[in-house]
Amino acid sequence: MKSNSRTFLLMLALTVLFVWVGGELGGTQGSIIAFIAAAAMNLYGYWFSDKLVLRSYRAKEVGPGENSRLYNIVSSLASRANLPMPKVYIIPQETPNAFATGRNPQHAAVAATEGILRLLNDDELAGVMAHELTHVKNRDTLTSTIAATFAGAIAMLGQFARFGSRNSGRQNPIGGLLMIVGAPLAAVLIRSLISRIREYAADSGGALISGRPLALASALNKLQTGVERYPLNRGNDAHSHLFIVNPFLGGLQKLFSTHPSTEERIKRLEAISREMSTGKTTF
Repeated sequence: MKSNSRTFLLMLALTVLFVWVGGELGGTQGSIIAFIAAAAMNLYGYWFSDKLVLRSYRAKEVGPGENSRLYNIVSSLASRANLPMPKVYIIPQETPNAFATGRNPQHAAVAATEGILRLLNDDELAGVMAHELTHVKNRDTLTSTIAATFAGAIAMLGQFARFGSRNSGRQNPIGGLLMIVGAPLAAVLIRSLISRIREYAADSGGALISGRPLALASALNKLQTGVERYPLNRGNDAHSHLFIVNPFLGGLQKLFSTHPSTEERIKRLEAISREMSTGKTTF
């Protein structure tokens, strides 16, 4: 509940930030237009964002006969987690990664890249997919996709402000700088906070569902090395927080990572393993 409340407040902050930028660009009328746009983006994100994300990465849906290993692992985990069976997709990318999407557990999808299927053994892959199913169970998938939409839109408004400022009659350089640079940067920071809160919770839930926290820790270690060797060669960095590890490297991605450090995540999973072995699990 505490995590959900914090996420709601962060999403509210993104909406307020978006409306403020709209007001700076167009006054009262701009604020009203931005508010309407924010409501429209929320509605769009609720109904269609999952399809847009899957299409952007050329994900292909698979059934039990097309890739029985991935499908069967997800099916077993979904049953164990008491979740409806999500749709399962494979992304034709060498980078090893995975994500979940969908507006609720009844309309969810999980996706894994070809690279992750080659890199991980069954226990490690089960840990990763259990992590993604925890996102589904906690309804993080909707929050994440809407946050990505807002972050991208705020960054776009910042670009509009940058070009429009040349012909603007406004004489407030500090306000202009805050709008052009500060607003997109704030959107990145808010999105990062949303992701970090959710990633720790998904790691804990994934350890509980799979029953193998050390396998998930091993997978995270392999994935971190794998994405450094094979970074994602297509996609939008506003989607970085959707993946189990950040698929984009360099620039602001290193400075304002949407994920906690892999080392800290592994330490927490090792602590969970010790708790599970002594029967004192507290998550």
